[in-house]
Amino acid sequence: MLVEFSVGNYRSFKEPVTFSMVAANIVAKDKKLDENNVFAVDDELKLLKSAAIYGANASGKSNIVKALSFMKWFMVNSSRETQSTDTIDVEPFRLSTDTEKEPSYFELVFLMGGKRYRYGFEADNKQIVSEWLYYVPKVRETRLFERDKNNFKISKSYQANGIQKVTRDNALFLSVSAQFNVGIAEEILEFMSDELNILSGLNDGEYLQFTLDCFIDEEYKNDILRLVKQLDLGISDIKLEQENFTIEALPKYFSDELKKQIFQDNKGKAISISTRHKKFDVNGNSQSVEEFDLNTHESEGTQKLFALSGLLINTLKLGEILIIDELDARLHPLITTAIVELFNSKEANPNNAQLIFMTHDTYLLSN
Repeated sequence: MLVEFSVGNYRSFKEPVTFSMVAANIVAKDKKLDENNVFAVDDELKLLKSAAIYGANASGKSNIVKALSFMKWFMVNSSRETQSTDTIDVEPFRLSTDTEKEPSYFELVFLMGGKRYRYGFEADNKQIVSEWLYYVPKVRETRLFERDKNNFKISKSYQANGIQKVTRDNALFLSVSAQFNVGIAEEILEFMSDELNILSGLNDGEYLQFTLDCFIDEEYKNDILRLVKQLDLGISDIKLEQENFTIEALPKYFSDELKKQIFQDNKGKAISISTRHKKFDVNGNSQSVEEFDLNTHESEGTQKLFALSGLLINTLKLGEILIIDELDARLHPLITTAIVELFNSKEANPNNAQLIFMTHDTYLLSN
């Protein structure tokens, strides 16, 4: 579960920008709202199931997603997909002389395996300036490790003493620890990879393949169909057909490199997706079923919803975290509302999955 995410130039501002999923301690007029959208972790901590980030254009909404995406990628990959000479892809806030030379600050507070963890780092383009990992085993927060450039303080319970000697200046100690099979580090990176899903609502291709893979499973297929029908798109069924194809069958004007990439991405299979709609007579009686091609005949909103449906179902089933930038792009307000209602429902979301999204849709601003 996500508790908080902070980003900024901490040493200058002292207080980074923090996004929190901790439920505010307020008395709402609509008690049902609190009951549906809040779940208790323990007697002291309550978290939200869904949260929206609003803001004008150029106000920084997408930068929150970019910062969290970078943090996730860097945690998982800094030890294995970077070289000692590579720069770190961070950018200081350049509109202030006080921050333009300061390192960038990232911190994540999350719940994993019933325990609360706080992990973060500061970095400039050349090096990791500082890094830390704390957790709460019982009552008090306890240090697992701290790093100040090349100076490390490592607790015995982290079981990574000696690994600091092979940690590059531009690599995270957490990432290197996981490479050397440190259990806590491996669990954290697995949490980041498997449970924290970050998407752009403008690019369906990022998650369409995931939905197609889900559709092979009969249970997931039925859940996806149930979701599509629930949103009242007039679709009675969805059909997938796969056909093997060869590289030679691709257009001749494609480069050899592009052909290989297309073949690998699609695993040598061409997939067609069709939707089925009931056809009615003049009296409104159902007479037959008409088949539409998803990409040709259905609206962009329907295409996006289908592409997103697999990840929505999977997130709800497994109690994961889903972060979507521009959720409302190409979707009707009633559909975005229905998606939020799924996460705020005890029946549809029994495992307390979390939805965080950036939007301009003021239709959602209601009790």
